[in-house]
Amino acid sequence: MLAPRMRRIAVVSILLGVVVGGVVALFAAPSIAVVVGAVIGLPTAVSAMLATRRRIWLDGTRIHASNGIRHRAVEVAEAATVELAVRSARISQVAIRIGDGRKSVTVPLALYTDGGGREIEVLGLRKLADALSASELVPAAAAASVLIEQLRAEARGAGRVERPLYRAVELARDAGRVPQTTLTDQEVASLTT
Repeated sequence: MLAPRMRRIAVVSILLGVVVGGVVALFAAPSIAVVVGAVIGLPTAVSAMLATRRRIWLDGTRIHASNGIRHRAVEVAEAATVELAVRSARISQVAIRIGDGRKSVTVPLALYTDGGGREIEVLGLRKLADALSASELVPAAAAASVLIEQLRAEARGAGRVERPLYRAVELARDAGRVPQTTLTDQEVASLTT
């Protein structure tokens, strides 16, 4: 859902840099125009393109995250923190943050808009739930329960309002904790009832 937008942002940023560089070239030396155009267009374009290269994968109970420049890995079974984070805006996102005390990995679980949304694939959701179940941490077990309930809702073809991940977005909106919040343990537990 986000990759096409990021590519458009990169193209618009580069075009903006070219236009500004062209205008500066009318009044200054061409080398100065190139530098100004690059300063205007390149940082946003590079950032947007790096966002499209972001990859997250699970190897056993170890989550890896790479953005093309940096690589992080967190052992889920030894997690020190597990949080369900909700960002509620025009495009709402539900993600899980897993940290081992030194580093953390954020795994996007679902994106919702007014007209629909996208959720993580069933196999990935199941593997993540299994990895969380291997942890002795209580928040990890609660998050695993939410993911298992999400799988059950998908299996029976439940509507959006019956899915725990979408209910997390509604919970954050109803509580007035927008645009971004981390759900408490009690709120996470309420998603499965």
